[in-house]
Amino acid sequence: MPEPEIDAAAAIDHLAAADPVMGRIIDLVGPFAMRAERGDPFRALARSIVFQQLSGKAASTIFSRFIGLFDPDGGAEREIRRSDPAWTPGTGPFPAPAAVLAASDESLRAAGLSRQKVAALRSLAEHFLSGELGTEAFAELEDEEIIERATRVRGIGRWSAEMFLMFHLGRPDVLPVNDVGINRAIQRQYGLDAGPKPADVLRIGSPWRPWATVACWYLWRSEDVVI
Repeated sequence: MPEPEIDAAAAIDHLAAADPVMGRIIDLVGPFAMRAERGDPFRALARSIVFQQLSGKAASTIFSRFIGLFDPDGGAEREIRRSDPAWTPGTGPFPAPAAVLAASDESLRAAGLSRQKVAALRSLAEHFLSGELGTEAFAELEDEEIIERATRVRGIGRWSAEMFLMFHLGRPDVLPVNDVGINRAIQRQYGLDAGPKPADVLRIGSPWRPWATVACWYLWRSEDVVI
């Protein structure tokens, strides 16, 4: 099954015609410039685990130390949001799942990882080694199936799986109803008195289908421009 891809021109035409508010946001933000990683899925999900509940600077430092355990010359991780057009995927070697499982708890903890994140990274490595997660599996699965499998990994929730679908696999129709940035932008752009509940996000976002990912990117970017 070929993976669906984002057709920026078709998405923008659809969104502008289906939702006047979104059309205004698109005009003010400018061209669609989201970058999908499309690299090592193990790296992408490991990064999401390390970055959870940490500031960007602290998480970047720990993630770089983690890579350095396996490759002392590994490049530093950039501290930048993935919705920023200047964001670029991580480059350079990354440890294989088997190498992460072979590493001692002491070395992983010395890199700054909590006990919970060490356990989560080991769980992730096990799922990749079993074949339950991996490039071939992702190519065959629908969005909800990937979310269901990914959230079996300790430390990965639905939001993390949705970010993986958007920023790694480049899936075009993902709508994270509990994303703080998206909800804040919806409240502001659609004139709501309070932050939207999941049902509100689904209702407001219904016209965006099948390009919800593109709409979400524009909502994130709307927080960084004067609108």
